[in-house]
Amino acid sequence: MPDFEQAVGEEVLLMDDELWERLIELTDGAAAQCFQCGVCTAICPWGLVRQKPLSVRTLMRQAQLGLQEKNGSLWLCTTCAQCETYCPRGVNIVDVFRSLRTVAWENHNPEKGLPSMLWSIFWNDNPWSQPPTQRALWANNLDIPIFNPQKHEVMLYIGCTSSYDQRAQKIASALVHLLRGAGVKFGFLGEEEPCCGEAVLSVGHKQYFEEVAKKTAQVFEKRGVAQLVTISPHCYDVFLNYYTPLSSDFQPLHYTQYLGNLITDGRLRFNGSLDLQVTFQDPCYLGRINGVYQAPREILKSIPGVELVEMENSAEEALCCGGGGGRMWLETPLDERFSDLRVEQAVKTGAEVLATACPFCVACLEDSLKVRKTERFQVRDIAEIAVRAL
Repeated sequence: MPDFEQAVGEEVLLMDDELWERLIELTDGAAAQCFQCGVCTAICPWGLVRQKPLSVRTLMRQAQLGLQEKNGSLWLCTTCAQCETYCPRGVNIVDVFRSLRTVAWENHNPEKGLPSMLWSIFWNDNPWSQPPTQRALWANNLDIPIFNPQKHEVMLYIGCTSSYDQRAQKIASALVHLLRGAGVKFGFLGEEEPCCGEAVLSVGHKQYFEEVAKKTAQVFEKRGVAQLVTISPHCYDVFLNYYTPLSSDFQPLHYTQYLGNLITDGRLRFNGSLDLQVTFQDPCYLGRINGVYQAPREILKSIPGVELVEMENSAEEALCCGGGGGRMWLETPLDERFSDLRVEQAVKTGAEVLATACPFCVACLEDSLKVRKTERFQVRDIAEIAVRAL
């Protein structure tokens, strides 16, 4: 194993049978399938921005042997799942990494800065250290009703980021106008909307995630939530894949899926023409992880005057923005941001707008755009583009 970082003769490696058994329990034996081909390390996007890439292969081997990870590289993973796309054995690498992080929490050894994020969720029901009483302030002038299953078709789940981040609030506002333009009867939970817990899951604190999910599920059950539309792909993923279905009618959808259905049914029509060339950033948690590639593209193609041009890497090969896996709460050096490379790819297409469908992507890509100082180029969420064409 040439990339194994502990040199023989310099350090004695002690295998921990209890740790090995714990990892087997947490991952249901997923790490055992890895046969150390190294494709995961070769494909990891950290290799594009760091002289020393993230050695996914080494971490997988440590998980197989029951060895502690000591150099902090475990927390670099953005859980983008690009490695899983190319893994010849189909190993659930993301879950192995989350489980390694779970062990780190159990050993009181998390990455600096992450405990405060979890404490914010405990006290404030959001990871952004904002008061729960301000969760619905962004909607004060929109007159959105509180969800009532007898009156409304869907419940709009805003999520913590779009509730508190001023930039992401614009996405939420645009989506509200789109739903109203389509005549959809919908409501939200206002100040009572609970955190989905995805941030907790992403950093590997599985026990606390189960507590958050149970609490949130109880709120949904009490409110009679069946069809739920999310703004963030991260919320969509956690409701779809990590929550026990509240009932046989419970159906989480990402808003691009829901708008696509409205367009197909003839309820959402675009009467304006934008004369705009757009390229699209596939959010990892919408595309690679949940296979939703066409819905956002169909929305863009249905807008008169919009021309969609693809980047060098798109769909399954799309480059991560760098915001997943808890990285939104950790500092990334300026010269190690995937989003810088993604903006470069977008500009090369000749498009005027880089569109996406994730608040994390918008934040990361706009930060890179500010550093690049590219004139006449914008980052916009699909909802923000679509609302201009109503």
